[in-house]
Amino acid sequence: MIGSLRGVLRAKHPPFLLLDVQGVGYEIEAPMSTFYKLPAVGEEVTLHTHLIVREDAHLLYGFAEASERALFRALIRVSGIGARLAVSILSGMEPDAFVRCVQDQDAVALTRLPGVGKRTAERLIVEMKDRMEVGSAAQLPGTAAAAGSVGARGDQDEVEDALSALVALGYRPAEATRMVRAADAQGLSSEEIIRRALQATIK
Repeated sequence: MIGSLRGVLRAKHPPFLLLDVQGVGYEIEAPMSTFYKLPAVGEEVTLHTHLIVREDAHLLYGFAEASERALFRALIRVSGIGARLAVSILSGMEPDAFVRCVQDQDAVALTRLPGVGKRTAERLIVEMKDRMEVGSAAQLPGTAAAAGSVGARGDQDEVEDALSALVALGYRPAEATRMVRAADAQGLSSEEIIRRALQATIK
């Protein structure tokens, strides 16, 4: 198991990033909660990782905080929750907010996340509640800190990157377009556009 990686960030196109570790480029999928905390391209970063081995692929997932990886690992043990949906959940809701939803049995808030229907939300509440101790929310720090703009590309490129990321997270193209328009994207990095768009869906 690859538990962590430290290297130079070579590219970031949510939900994927490329990490150069001593000349080896690792393609890593990460939730937006991690992208908000990434440094600029060309800088060094350490990520907590989780490797999933399938017959047709080895998939590597990266997280800025150990608590994010812990929640990811708990989510993929829930019946019917795969890695992609777990990444979408972490992208659309801060870990402490997710814990509160489970503890309060707030299925409505969970169904606002892409790919989470009523039955899935109810299953998440039932299966995750048994695994969470009282006070878990305090142990899972929030992930709302947003990275500043790190690129010199035009606004349109940032908007297109944000749209692509939202579609990859499970939103329909028309819905992603509406979310980006509502985020008032002018002058923002793609990460900040995505953060605003996702925050608006859970209000």
